[in-house]
Amino acid sequence: MKSGSRLEKLLTGGHFVVTGELGPPKGADVTVVEKKANLLKGNVDSINVTDNQTAIVRMSSIAVSALLVRMGLEPNMQMVCRDRNRIAMQSDIFGAYALGIRNILCLSGDHQKFGNHPTAKNVFDLD
Repeated sequence: MKSGSRLEKLLTGGHFVVTGELGPPKGADVTVVEKKANLLKGNVDSINVTDNQTAIVRMSSIAVSALLVRMGLEPNMQMVCRDRNRIAMQSDIFGAYALGIRNILCLSGDHQKFGNHPTAKNVFDLD
């Protein structure tokens, strides 16, 4: 499937691509996202947005990716299957597309025992 993203065009064109990583804040402060994004702006081709990295609750990767799109940046939204069943994953993909997000990296995710909710149940409907 073709995304039509700038990242896809660079990769298929055989260009050297640089990505950076943006870890969402542990809360809803948008200024944290903007500050981190401005550090990466002009230095990377795409920004990887982690999804509850190290199993710690953070602002959603969909929300942060949508903020980056509004800023004129290209996110590579990460989505972990640890926290979602296949229905939720498909719903999130539809929502991400509707918000202008064209790059998604699906991962299994860090085990929740390492995070701030160690007794949470994992899902792994798809892995």
